[in-house]
Amino acid sequence: MLEISNVTARLAGRTILRDISLSVRPGELFAVCGANGAGKSTLLKAILGEVSASGSIRLNGRDSLRTKPAALAAIRAVLPQDCEVAFGFALGEVVRMGREAGDFAAREDVDGMALSCVGLRGREGDDIRSLSGGERQRAHLARALAQVWEPVGPSGPRWLMLDEPVSSLDLGHQLQAMRLARRFADAGGGVIAVMHDLNLSAMFADRMAFVIDGRIAAIGTPPEVMRQELLEAAYGCRIALNRIPTEGPWLLPQACG
Repeated sequence: MLEISNVTARLAGRTILRDISLSVRPGELFAVCGANGAGKSTLLKAILGEVSASGSIRLNGRDSLRTKPAALAAIRAVLPQDCEVAFGFALGEVVRMGREAGDFAAREDVDGMALSCVGLRGREGDDIRSLSGGERQRAHLARALAQVWEPVGPSGPRWLMLDEPVSSLDLGHQLQAMRLARRFADAGGGVIAVMHDLNLSAMFADRMAFVIDGRIAAIGTPPEVMRQELLEAAYGCRIALNRIPTEGPWLLPQACG
């Protein structure tokens, strides 16, 4: 389990996160949603130890802020919001970096399978800088998948930690990425995803947390969290919130107001 207790984080003299507590279970896809600047990505960076934070963060029972990076790399892979590569690595080399960071260094077959998952098999020799923005995002998703290829390992569940995983993707590839995350969770792994797309979050997430001004304003299933008054207050616009009987809620921003 990922357990976060009383986490507060400050950046440049400003408090970004305020006393955050939540838990994410293996086997679920957990979405973190909110407006720009609410603290979503900072929360993920605090979990990863990339920003200084007070409080407690435990992953699979370990204090993740005091666990060696190599040990963490064996149980969690990260897809950052920005995926720029400064050097001319081949696509296959980028995916191999992920595989060799985890427990699958000897499994060369994993690279091709991960690339197949994101629709880039056969492009292993391409310079990653030559790819479109969406293709690069899919390539880095393949890298993350290769790092934690089996959702459950000898030491317990593995984790995918995704920061806006569909931000550069077209509709079809958005669904592809979310289905991959859903399958990873269904196989026993854990997924925490920072998301802007509330409709995709409602479609795929088991639970979601809504962050407003650095605090958890609501946490629960998508129908429990996606309340019209909360969403309109958070985004400062009118929203038409609807429900489909066989699925979760979905919303349509309104042009007026």
